[in-house]
Amino acid sequence: MAQVIDFPDGGYRFVKGVFPYSAGVAAQPGFALERVRFKRHMPLAEGFAAIAAHLESQGRPLTAFAACELRSPAPFSEEGFGAFNRVYVDTLVAWNLFRDSVNPVARSNLAPAINAPATPGFHAFSYTVPMPGARPSFVIAGSGEVPEGHANYHDYIVARGDITPAGLLAKARWVLGEQERRQAALGFGWLDVTATQVYTVHDIHAIMATELTSRAGAGDITWHFVRPPVVDLDFEMDCRGVLREQVI
Repeated sequence: MAQVIDFPDGGYRFVKGVFPYSAGVAAQPGFALERVRFKRHMPLAEGFAAIAAHLESQGRPLTAFAACELRSPAPFSEEGFGAFNRVYVDTLVAWNLFRDSVNPVARSNLAPAINAPATPGFHAFSYTVPMPGARPSFVIAGSGEVPEGHANYHDYIVARGDITPAGLLAKARWVLGEQERRQAALGFGWLDVTATQVYTVHDIHAIMATELTSRAGAGDITWHFVRPPVVDLDFEMDCRGVLREQVI
């Protein structure tokens, strides 16, 4: 069963995930999650600095940082992904977010197939703001077609290497189920979603109506022509239900 942990210093609660990220976050009563997208790619250190400056401008502590969307030059090897995650988490430790080996911040990390950035960095982030009486808001972390928490990804990928319509259907169904599990842990469902993001370079027209729109179509669905962050993964999704979004 998913473990949900309160993070009062940030004004949110989160579904406990794996080392680099939580499985999703939801604003606590009296707070709301807002999403900010960067107009241009922000390399990791520059992005963290920009996030810190934005939080300060809004009178919010660093611990209000609740979720982020990253972009990388190409899918990582499993070893490379682990090395990147250790660098990424260093800042969360410094911001007093990562505590006792538990990470409250949700995340997705994708590799654009066209116009990929030169270095890993930020595409968007979400944070909490005080908002008495606000409608509940949440961000679900990106999930690819593999259960998390195993010793490796390779041996557990759903329909590994199969990008036929049947293989993509199996991948999509697994990921949709994981997104629903995370939503339910926080008390939400597809009708609460304001936006869903699908990440793949493969043709998913055949499953757009039968699987994606029929289940995730309560909010807008955006298909990004990108690859998941680890080699051999082919399909990823995340979703959110937020009250306000802006571009800076």
